[in-house]
Amino acid sequence: MPTSLAQLNTFGLQQYCSSLVRVSSKVKLIDTCAHLYLKQMPMLIVGGGSNLVFTSDYQGTVVNIATKGIKVTTDTDYYYVNVQAGENWHELVEFCLANQINGLENMALIPGTVGAAPIQNIGAYGVEFNRFCHEIEFLRLDTNELQVFSNQQCHFSYRESIFKQELKNLVVVTEVTLKLPKQWQPVLDYGPLQHMDPLTVTAKQIFDCVCQVRQSKLPDPKVLGNVGSFFKNPIVEASKFIELKDQFPTMVAYEQVDGQYKLAAGWLIEQAGLKGTRIGGAAVHQDQALVLVNVGQASGEQVCLLARHIIEVVFNKFTVTLQAEPRIMGPDGEIDINE
Repeated sequence: MPTSLAQLNTFGLQQYCSSLVRVSSKVKLIDTCAHLYLKQMPMLIVGGGSNLVFTSDYQGTVVNIATKGIKVTTDTDYYYVNVQAGENWHELVEFCLANQINGLENMALIPGTVGAAPIQNIGAYGVEFNRFCHEIEFLRLDTNELQVFSNQQCHFSYRESIFKQELKNLVVVTEVTLKLPKQWQPVLDYGPLQHMDPLTVTAKQIFDCVCQVRQSKLPDPKVLGNVGSFFKNPIVEASKFIELKDQFPTMVAYEQVDGQYKLAAGWLIEQAGLKGTRIGGAAVHQDQALVLVNVGQASGEQVCLLARHIIEVVFNKFTVTLQAEPRIMGPDGEIDINE
C-alpha cells in the first residue's frame, strides 16, 4: 500500500513509497533486509531521513530503522560506547555528556541516526565521526552475513567511507561502537570555538556554544524543511587556494594536514549573491547560504534545479565545483543530481 514519506524526510517532500516497514529490533532489521534483498525487491534504508531528497515516488520498500540501545564499557584509558543504529545522533551526544564521556560535543545537533553516521562520516567544528569510531557492525546483503569492520577497514575520508564506495547498496549498519579517551582534549579550531581557553573550557561549554551557533544559523526542519548543509566544503590544492585568495582576500578556508585547503562552501555561495534565490518552493536560506529550504510545497525536482543553478554560478565565479551532500533519490534508487 502506498505510504507517505513526508514524515521520513526532513525536507518535508510529499512523496510516497510502495510500502513501509518500521523495525525496532536488530533481529527484525536483519530478517527484513535479508528477505527483501533475496527477493531482489527495491529497498531503501531510512533512519531520520535527514540526508535524502526524493525527486519522485519510490517504487520499492522503505525500511525505517528504529532500533534502540546504548551500552557503555571501559578499560583503563577508554570508554567504549556501543549504540544501536536507530538511536538519534544528537541524543547520543547528550547521553555521553550526561555520563561524563567527552569528545562528541563538537558534533551536537547534527541531524539523523547513529547508523547513518559512518556512511557519511559526519562531522562539524573540526571533529569527524572517524576520530572516535572503533567498530561498525553491519549486515552484508550479498552474503547475508553479519560483519564487523575496524576504523581502518571503513576507509574514512571527508564525508566518505567504504559504505558509500565499494560497498554501496550492499550494507545495512546495525551497530556502532565508539572509542572515546578518558583523557579528553578539546578541539577548538573552528569558528567561535577559537575564542575559548583550552585550559579551562569544558565539554558542556563547547556543546552549548555549538548548539547556540547551529540554532542561530540552521533552521529547524520541523518548521522549515531542510537537510542541513546541502553542499560539501570543497577541498582544493594549495596553489588553487593562493590563486583564489589573491582574487578574493576575504575567502574563508582551513588548511588540511596534507597541505590542501578546505573552502567554506557557504561563503562561496553567499559571495556569488545566491542567498534567498528561489525556484518554486525551494530556496537558499536567507541566514545560511549552505542550507536549502522548503519554503512551501517544494518538489525534489525544484530542489535539484536550485542546487544545479548554485553549482553553475559558483563554478563560473570561482572555478570551484560544489558537490551535494544529501542522497538524491529517484523512483528505483539513488541517482546523480544532474539526472
